[in-house]
Amino acid sequence: MKIVVLSDNRQLQESLEFEHGLCIYLETEKYKCLLDTGASDMFIHNAEQMVIDLLDVDYVFISHGHSDHIGGLMAFLEINSKAKIILSKNALSQRFFSARKGLREISSQIDLSNYQNRFIFIDEVTEFENEIFAFPCQQAIYAFPKANRTLMCEDANGLKPDNFNHEIVVCFGVDDLLVYTGCAHHGVLNILNSVQTVTGKQISTLIGGFHLLDGYPDQYETEEEINEIAESLATNYPNTMIYTGHCTGNNVYTLLKKKLADNLKFFHTGFTFFIHKS
Repeated sequence: MKIVVLSDNRQLQESLEFEHGLCIYLETEKYKCLLDTGASDMFIHNAEQMVIDLLDVDYVFISHGHSDHIGGLMAFLEINSKAKIILSKNALSQRFFSARKGLREISSQIDLSNYQNRFIFIDEVTEFENEIFAFPCQQAIYAFPKANRTLMCEDANGLKPDNFNHEIVVCFGVDDLLVYTGCAHHGVLNILNSVQTVTGKQISTLIGGFHLLDGYPDQYETEEEINEIAESLATNYPNTMIYTGHCTGNNVYTLLKKKLADNLKFFHTGFTFFIHKS
């Protein structure tokens, strides 16, 4: 399994572009996938630089409806004629807003008129290729990220706090799993617990943002709360390799790293790694 970060907030290679968005390319011997499409068509330019042919992509999984994860979808549909697009129906049936630093819309305009047969909307556990599972996270055992408080959605009933009914989790594997969190708006611990409840399988790899932002204690998680999350990850998932970036803050990462040590790595645009399974 080959994983390449095509779009992220951070850049370590001058030849690659970066933005506030997330897009990850995942390839096995059986299929090629995109996990989200970033905020723009930037991931397409980076894929060209890294000699990744997006015309061969079989599936696109959209973790949720915010523009930094779905903003590049229309550009992708213009160059790829076969990939199925998997997402929650709630990702397109409402508008999304951020109230941080003033109210602004964080939706993207998605025109289905020429692509309706390529969209698969899910609201329950759905299996693809006998080893890909996608489903909504419905657990709330642990606290949701505090940064969620600034996020809103608008439907026929008006503007309200976002409850993230448009977020899905995607898992890859047979005996053990790679889990993609997107932004983990339901909370990384809720997502991991949900995956084990739904699949009954071990989690070998976790990749995605955690929506744990750097800031003042009255806005986001305190150092103590971050340490509690790190302790839970280390205790309950001691053999899970974790890759995070995008909406995980630098200071948050430093705190998590103290507890998780070599089991935690920061990704960036161009970051590539391989998982070898027998």
